[in-house]
Amino acid sequence: MGKLQRLVIHCTATPEGREVTSDEIRRWHTSAPPAGRGWKQVGYTDMIHLDGSVERLVDNNEDAQVDPWEITNGAKGYNTTARHIVYVGGLDTDGKTPKDTRTPRQLEAMETYVKDFHRRFPGVKIVGHNQLAAKACPSFDVAGWLEEIGVES
Repeated sequence: MGKLQRLVIHCTATPEGREVTSDEIRRWHTSAPPAGRGWKQVGYTDMIHLDGSVERLVDNNEDAQVDPWEITNGAKGYNTTARHIVYVGGLDTDGKTPKDTRTPRQLEAMETYVKDFHRRFPGVKIVGHNQLAAKACPSFDVAGWLEEIGVES
């Protein structure tokens, strides 16, 4: 059990406008290779769909501890002290080029989610996956966005 230190924002790395289901995420993450990654758990606690709805993928008790049953596999080396959220999208329609594809409803839902999270856990750093690993994910500048919405990173 680790003290919650980070909220990490991810994208599903799927083409703009293509919805993703929680079943797909589970298959991608928990199926044995080569079909999936072979993880014990998915990479994210919550997923923000194209319509702005937020789906809980892994239960947690909403406290400042990351219990063993709450651990998701979002960023190697940080999972025992982090919660991970993901928005559907993150790639241009070519399926290769990183792009901020957040819809207006996703932007609204993510802002609400992040502001509520920050209010409850003001000492927890909010970062993009790309700040912890050499990846384009989440395909936008999280620190700049946090500043835009008035959340201290």
